[in-house]
Amino acid sequence: MGIFDSGLYRDITGLAHDTPSWFQHLMEVFTELGLLVFAVLFVAAWWRARRGDPQALAVAVLAPLATGVAYVCSELVKSGVDEERPCRAVSGALTSLVACPPHGDWSFPSNHATIAAAAVGLILAWPAIGRLTVPLALLMAFSRVFVGVHYPHDVAVGLAVGALVSFVVVRLCAGSGARVVVAMRGSGSGVVRWFAGAGAVSGYAAVGGHRR
Repeated sequence: MGIFDSGLYRDITGLAHDTPSWFQHLMEVFTELGLLVFAVLFVAAWWRARRGDPQALAVAVLAPLATGVAYVCSELVKSGVDEERPCRAVSGALTSLVACPPHGDWSFPSNHATIAAAAVGLILAWPAIGRLTVPLALLMAFSRVFVGVHYPHDVAVGLAVGALVSFVVVRLCAGSGARVVVAMRGSGSGVVRWFAGAGAVSGYAAVGGHRR
């Protein structure tokens, strides 16, 4: 599969080696630790949604869960395709900036790109954050090719899988999630009520979970 974009992979990794060393180090750090940024944003979205209606909180909580589902889907595809990493398979390519993953840690699709795109599901809970999450997801995907551990098609498919799975999971479960939030906000447990926040519940029917 990699034969279709091996040339583009060599071009991008060649560009990586031509950039200043400080930029290379920055990308090496970001390609791994960038996922922590999304984790922080998940927490921020949940905290913000605690003051909102049940639907908003449900979506904010479902976003990281959907990301986990997307990761599992990516792993299932990865284990079935068994594509070797380009840092090992592409002849004439420059050495990857980070250590090439061992044989058996397959390349297609990119889990990092999948997780990053799935995290864009935060947009459904917090639309304004799309101005940050979309560029971050694209940069995360590009960084995986830049440091030399993925083909371009790996990250492209990873982005597609992450975005699709996240959207479907959130859309399918948001209604049920909102009903759970209504129940949590009326719970006798202080911890449960704290997690669900003190946002509005009056706009939803207590049993049906539909906005009045």
